[in-house]
Amino acid sequence: MARLDRICLVGESIPDPSLVILVGPSGSGKSTWAANRFRPEEIVSSDRLRAMAGSGEHDLDASDVAFDLLDRIVASRLRRGLLTVVDTLGLDDQRRANQLDQAAQAHLPAVIVVFDTAENEVRARNRARMRPVPEKVLTSQIRRYRQVRTRLDEHPHLLVAADQPVEPQHSAGAAVAATRQRRQPRSLRFYLQISRFPSDNLAAEVSALALAAERSGFAGVAVMDHLVQIPQVGREWEPMPEAYVTLSYLAALTSTLELGALVTGVTLRSPALLAKMIATLDVISGGRAFCGLGAGWHGAELLAYGYPFPPAGERIGSLTDALAILPLMWGPGKATYRGRFHYVEEAVCYPRPIQESVPIIVGGRGARIIRLATERADGLNLSNATGIEQHLALVWQGLADAGRSRDSFEVSVLDSPLIAVDRADLASLVEEHRGARPHAEFARRHHAGLLETHIGRYRELADLGVKAVFVAPVGIVTPDSLDPWKGITAAFAAG
Repeated sequence: MARLDRICLVGESIPDPSLVILVGPSGSGKSTWAANRFRPEEIVSSDRLRAMAGSGEHDLDASDVAFDLLDRIVASRLRRGLLTVVDTLGLDDQRRANQLDQAAQAHLPAVIVVFDTAENEVRARNRARMRPVPEKVLTSQIRRYRQVRTRLDEHPHLLVAADQPVEPQHSAGAAVAATRQRRQPRSLRFYLQISRFPSDNLAAEVSALALAAERSGFAGVAVMDHLVQIPQVGREWEPMPEAYVTLSYLAALTSTLELGALVTGVTLRSPALLAKMIATLDVISGGRAFCGLGAGWHGAELLAYGYPFPPAGERIGSLTDALAILPLMWGPGKATYRGRFHYVEEAVCYPRPIQESVPIIVGGRGARIIRLATERADGLNLSNATGIEQHLALVWQGLADAGRSRDSFEVSVLDSPLIAVDRADLASLVEEHRGARPHAEFARRHHAGLLETHIGRYRELADLGVKAVFVAPVGIVTPDSLDPWKGITAAFAAG
């Protein structure tokens, strides 16, 4: 049998996806317990399959066909990485071993849930049924369960049926972290990243979305600085308005939102021109601008618009020059600087920004980018993929080497989450947006989960030292789509 890797059942939660095998005699409460936690599509029940293959759930002549179907369905779901709940008596050692083996081969955790219901309760429930199990058969099941139960104590992921929550495997521990946030809150700021734009009535719909973000407790709004839509988000012929024109429009409509591009590529504008644009944005917004800055990566759009796309080393060199020129342009007097790729000669930038120091946030994850950010910028934005802890270790080391305190620097994360109101809604939203990608892969990539899951996730980021989160939520198309975020921003507002 394939080895089952050990998993951590944080707070006795059930990972999604996983294999869940229910074990208990008739009347022990397995089906009711499962129905209260899982969607019907996730439960593979021998009784239901017997009803489909025969004249009803009690048609024992259909048992062989029903269990053959059950084995095939379980195997298929596990191969596809889907949460699968096996609702049978669970007393067949060979069938249970085969299912555990299939889960291991699919790299899914497997949980055995046992139902230690008192014998008198089991018998009372059985007698109350329309078609009770014969007493001799039930006695045999209870005896068999006691034998199997002793052996199952050795299984590393055994749960005694209780009030276990179902928690996404990609967010293990989120439920515990959410409880911690409710009891001992930490503060965290949230920014809405608008990465897709409507094709009809762009101005009205974008303004409505920004105003909804303001009402929902977001600290700011960011847009992407791209000339065409990027392949990670949509199709290249989708609307992609120019970033700083859009931000200027939003500055006139809003009153509290911080505004900026996440992030501006240094390959598209000279640093001096960018300094002038951001200073203007800061003035017309009343001091609400921030500067997201990156080396640029989407060569295809630059070449299509007639711009060169230099090698990575030159782009990082341009970023280095920009990080020197921007503060000079925003400071007192005239700015003079000669770098490898950019220079200014007694340049003036009036009007000055209202803010004494417009925050500069560098976007990227590479060691060179992190080193540059910790030496010259006010913050770093990381995409919320794997390895956050390792990248943060580089940040803390870079700050120490630069002689800077952690308080002088802000780490933020870019996240693209999917939030649902319940598990049925969650499955529906994943199916709606996943396209050709597998269900489980899409759910993992976008941390698909309920409100409490995301509160827990963000609390874990706050515990690591993250101060802000830029979110580009899946399925945000109307102002009403932001309603769930009121609960998240409120949960982190009073820390």
